[in-house]
Amino acid sequence: MEEEAQDRGVMDVFKWFLFMATDIIGKLSFGESSRTLETGEHGRYPSNHSSLVILANRFTLAARLSPAFSAVPKSRRYARESIARHERLALFSNVFKAKNEERMTPEEVFPEAESYIIAGTGTTSNTLTYLVWSVCSHPKIQEELVRELRSLPQDFGDAELKELPYLALVIEETLRLYSAVPSGLPRIVPPGGAELAGHRLDEGVTVCAQAYSMHNNPDVFPDPLSFKPERWAEPVPKVMRDSFMPWGRGARLCIGMHLAKMELRLSTAKFFLTFPDAKVSTQEGMSDKDMMPPDVYFLMRPPGKRCLIETRSV
Repeated sequence: MEEEAQDRGVMDVFKWFLFMATDIIGKLSFGESSRTLETGEHGRYPSNHSSLVILANRFTLAARLSPAFSAVPKSRRYARESIARHERLALFSNVFKAKNEERMTPEEVFPEAESYIIAGTGTTSNTLTYLVWSVCSHPKIQEELVRELRSLPQDFGDAELKELPYLALVIEETLRLYSAVPSGLPRIVPPGGAELAGHRLDEGVTVCAQAYSMHNNPDVFPDPLSFKPERWAEPVPKVMRDSFMPWGRGARLCIGMHLAKMELRLSTAKFFLTFPDAKVSTQEGMSDKDMMPPDVYFLMRPPGKRCLIETRSV
């Protein structure tokens, strides 16, 4: 980011956060980074990310997403190559074990690999992009966050970041207002049906709640379209906690939640300690229109496919 800011006068944090998240999930899941941070260029997977987001939205809410991802040859090829190279490694090891024990076919394993790639990249990078944009758009919030971050020891890690209250508020508010997955996450009513809030639900019926609607309910979140980290200061009303679902809810809660939170904390801290005076740029025609999506797809992402930030720190 520093190098781009020096050469270009601005840095595109959307691009660099996507590269970072892609390299991390590649390393953790398959043992090898895509090295997009090293090259500063779109690799085999990231350049195809926007197409995957739109394509996934075209399937019904009840459909499994893996076939949507499989419809994109580039993503499928990247998944196959990753599996072929690293069947012994890390996060994906249980899936490899299932394949080797013939409990899963290769055709079933490939979509799982694609799901790891999709779920571990655009979600985290988009959230980080909206966090930086939101903080840089609110100087008082940025000043308070930088002040807290400067209290950290020089060799801080995630354990120290977990103890910072204002950082936690900023992350929670970003997840509320710009949930990475704002659309419906379907569930099927089990055999025998169910009763919910006085309504009968027949078995087999698909139901869902979407984070976008839950998080923008003015009865729960006053002035819902405003970025207000202080709304999460303790004590948080129970109705707010009950309505907060950026990671989904129930037994199908996001399995990458703790990894994502770690990435959010570390990246936010590193960014604002490096660029304490960062601000949203107006160079190259950058404006709020680049960040405010007119439509909500399966993943929340900047419609301009960029977020230009400038700084005097470089």
